Amino acid sequence: MTLVAGIDSSTQSCKVVVRDAETGALVRQGRASHPDGTEVDPRHWWDALQTALDEAGGIDDVEAVSVGGQQHGMVALDSSGEVVRDALLWNDTRSAQAALDLIDEAGGPQAWADAVGSVPVASLTVTKLRWLRDAEPENAARVAAVALPHDWLTWRLSGSTSLDDLVTDRSDASGTGYWSPTTGEYRTDLLELALGHGAHLPRVLGPTESALRTPGGVLLGPGAGDNAAAALALGLRPGDVAVSIGTSGVVSAISGTPTNDGSGLVTGFADATGAFLPLACTLNASRVLDAACRMLGVDHAGLSRLALSAPAGADGLVLVPYLEGERTPNKPDATGALHGMRLANTTPAHVARAAVEGMLCGLADGIDALRAQGVAVERLFLIGGGAQSQAVREIAPSVLGADVLVPTPGEYVADGAARQAAWVLSGADEAPAWSATADAQRFTAPAAEHVRAQYAAVRELTGTRA
Repeated sequence: MTLVAGIDSSTQSCKVVVRDAETGALVRQGRASHPDGTEVDPRHWWDALQTALDEAGGIDDVEAVSVGGQQHGMVALDSSGEVVRDALLWNDTRSAQAALDLIDEAGGPQAWADAVGSVPVASLTVTKLRWLRDAEPENAARVAAVALPHDWLTWRLSGSTSLDDLVTDRSDASGTGYWSPTTGEYRTDLLELALGHGAHLPRVLGPTESALRTPGGVLLGPGAGDNAAAALALGLRPGDVAVSIGTSGVVSAISGTPTNDGSGLVTGFADATGAFLPLACTLNASRVLDAACRMLGVDHAGLSRLALSAPAGADGLVLVPYLEGERTPNKPDATGALHGMRLANTTPAHVARAAVEGMLCGLADGIDALRAQGVAVERLFLIGGGAQSQAVREIAPSVLGADVLVPTPGEYVADGAARQAAWVLSGADEAPAWSATADAQRFTAPAAEHVRAQYAAVRELTGTRA
């Protein structure tokens, strides 16, 4: 049996899966936690990876490994390859003003969308570099190279200390704000506009290119951003949309052509196969459910029972779930709010229903944004931790306006990385025929248009932080 490994270095933890390269059958796995926060010393990722690898039995018997990782995180390196400062993660919104400054300085939103497929928001790496230039000029001056989390981990796995050996892939490069999915080239002028000077950037590998090898001889794949890796695990094809409810909420689709949405609602990323991955991302997803559980003093099963006991639309009670600001729409300083409270609907069941519907309405807006860019939306796959909520599964079809398919729970990002590793190892024209969706469960419900309508009527009324 030939073995491959996939790694998911996510916001909250590191997961490792070891799979049969031919069939995709799971052989063993491991996991380790990451520290909380929106800025993290990358050494914590490395330490967690070692723990997860140990729990998974190591990779001495593995032929190839690939790393999937959280996108956008800024890993700034000096000329010796040392980390300049803690990495700013995708969900760190301190660079919101930097994003606005960059938009103004480089021709406006549509000019950015045309250049790199996306309009800068606080999550993109380019905005974090501008924040570094403005807030910590001495650190900015030390930056000799800029990597992303999965780039840095692949580099560390190789044992190299040369910045010339930094590599990345199309999917993660497309989330920096200074690489174009359309041309396949870096926009170093935009990098320099942000950082104030040039810096070494990882070489962008194609889907089946080999990056390096570990000191033990294990082949290293190019890796992928987390959403692209999950799409690879699911085997998504044009017309398929993944609705992922994790720390963030992501609506992503496979497309044969790039998108250039000047409104900023859809970010025009690349995928892990050579195609494109237009997506809309919300900052507020499963943690909206966590917050509702705390408010009501129940666990997630209790929240589901309460939500399902209330009527669709919660009798007019609407939760706008901008609990950590928001990325889509771009409202980094917004706060969440309950609207339409009356004596009759201020019950735990109504609040629970409003929380689930509010979270799903934000994702439904993302699906509408994809359609507006000409992206085909035919099948919806509901994944992520939030998809394990019975209330979310049963309510989602009515809010999203279509049946949803829920695959068997799995480590989709790590699985996608493992599938990529097997693909690179085989050298074949197509990825191995693994499928994570063959036994997906279908959920159906009539569309509840009034839920979307009442949400749309109040979502712009949210306040901002004092």
